[in-house]
Amino acid sequence: MSSIPEAFEAHRERLLALAVRNLNPVLLRRVSPEDVVQETFASACARPAFFTDRPDIPLYLKLRTILFQTLADLERRHLQSAKRDAYKEVAPEDCPNTEAQSAWERFAATVTGPMTHAAREDRHALLRRTLAALPEADRQILELRHFDGLSNTDCAEALGLTQKAASLRYVRALQRLQRRLLELTEFRP
Repeated sequence: MSSIPEAFEAHRERLLALAVRNLNPVLLRRVSPEDVVQETFASACARPAFFTDRPDIPLYLKLRTILFQTLADLERRHLQSAKRDAYKEVAPEDCPNTEAQSAWERFAATVTGPMTHAAREDRHALLRRTLAALPEADRQILELRHFDGLSNTDCAEALGLTQKAASLRYVRALQRLQRRLLELTEFRP
């Protein structure tokens, strides 16, 4: 097994993309995605036993778990505290969330054709709402495959499924997503 710093460095870009995509926009006014990744690394180094237990679970999935715990901790610390109201803070205009936008653009391109920028933004919002309306199991497998870039094998391990079950869940989730999008006039061929 590689050391925690080596494993972390190997998955740093994926973790950063995950932080960009899952960071609460209100929290983004106080904490950058890079801050989340740094906090994740500190938490990972403080928990070496977490990495030696269950060696059958891939290191990325363990780091991903710590990142989500870090996000929850940061939300509790900044948004649920009785300190200065984070909801009243304003994010600077010059730091667009380009990594998250490009992930949405790549995913939207798999279910849409070429369109204007304004129409693409509308479709991104529509796709986000449609994904949010899917059952948790469907949303989870689609996020793992399309946003985290996990293979079918990694998804199966992360979800505690067989590879065949993970593959079937993925195909069915894509079909449900497509059906819901086709119900909307904008996505009809």
